[in-house]
Amino acid sequence: MKHLSYLVTALATGAVLSVAMTIQPAQAQVAYGSYIGVGPTVGLTDGIQVGGVVAARYKLLESPISFRAQALIGRNTAIVPTVSYDIPLNWQTDAYLGAGLVLAGGDTASPVGNKISFALQPGIDYVVPNSQTVIFGNAIIAFDAYREGGGGAAISVQGGVGYKF
Repeated sequence: MKHLSYLVTALATGAVLSVAMTIQPAQAQVAYGSYIGVGPTVGLTDGIQVGGVVAARYKLLESPISFRAQALIGRNTAIVPTVSYDIPLNWQTDAYLGAGLVLAGGDTASPVGNKISFALQPGIDYVVPNSQTVIFGNAIIAFDAYREGGGGAAISVQGGVGYKF
């Protein structure tokens, strides 16, 4: 009987350890879902310019890549398509870094310039739990963004609320 209790203890300990070895720690995944949203934008160069933004994200499932596009509407309009690498911070939040183009033209500057230029877009998306609501915010840094005045970079900051689908 004495040996039986040792055997039961050894078997129970072995079973617990074998189960513990097979359990993998949970890891956050990039938040799934594409969205479309609206909000304000503020151009910080060439004088402060306040306008609006229409933003869209198309998330590639099971990949940390998203296609994004924003229309920045101020004194002039610019379209900014980017491809981003998404980094999950937790179950509802992604940080990302996108690269793409600013498609702008005309004599009047948009919040990100008036010339076709290369752009970087760091940002963050937050999905409100138990809803289809996304809160987003980002910056767009456009390089060589102005026709006149020797080029120069343009920076805009925008944020808003979107509907996840």
